[in-house]
Amino acid sequence: MFEIDEILKKYNKDQKINYDQILLDVIKQWQKNNVKPKIILHSCCAPCSTYVLEEMTKYADITIYFSNSNIHPKEEYQKRALVQEEFIKKFNLENHTNVLYIEDEYQPQNFIKDVYSKKLEEEKEGGARCSFCFEMRLDRVAKKAVELGYDYFGSAITLSPHKNSQVINAIGFDVQKIYDVSYLPTDFKKRGGYKRSVELCNIYDIYRQCYCGCVFAALDQGIDLKETRREAIQFLEEFNKKKEV
Repeated sequence: MFEIDEILKKYNKDQKINYDQILLDVIKQWQKNNVKPKIILHSCCAPCSTYVLEEMTKYADITIYFSNSNIHPKEEYQKRALVQEEFIKKFNLENHTNVLYIEDEYQPQNFIKDVYSKKLEEEKEGGARCSFCFEMRLDRVAKKAVELGYDYFGSAITLSPHKNSQVINAIGFDVQKIYDVSYLPTDFKKRGGYKRSVELCNIYDIYRQCYCGCVFAALDQGIDLKETRREAIQFLEEFNKKKEV
């Protein structure tokens, strides 16, 4: 696979790195060498995966790894996982692709325990708690990449304008040092990626959540988690009724 480290050497230590341009350079190398790599991408929700799948399935075989033990409550997690899986099914059907979906084990107790043990519960959105959460999930997807023999691991979360792609990519490269698999640098919000994701959510009628999923962030933002749980339960019940028809 193409050595991304050679591109990174061109940047000064304090220079803001254009991760989207790096991705484009990597894609050019794939095309030049007639390579179609296997990539496993963490996704936090269906909206983040929309444009990512539309773009990346042109160049690679993609698997979406839904690993999000940070999401609370459980019913909201189940709702987001279901929406993600259903979107992939529709996307494959309409685009004649073969995107795979893998769901990780849901272990919210571990996330909560780690947040408190690291004293991150009072951190504001975008701070150290978010960095820990990125690392936790990128570590999980890297392990799965090694286990299943993927060429690259990465995350669709760089599509979000609310997430710091510089931080996410730096963490991704740190995780890469631990495992025998390459991290794929991205900044999917660039080149109209986020705008296109909103359009695709409307086209596919995809649920767009109002908070990242973390209970600490939700409480800080004043999210009514009881109402969130009620809506999630109703959504799941209605979906199951449709399946029975």
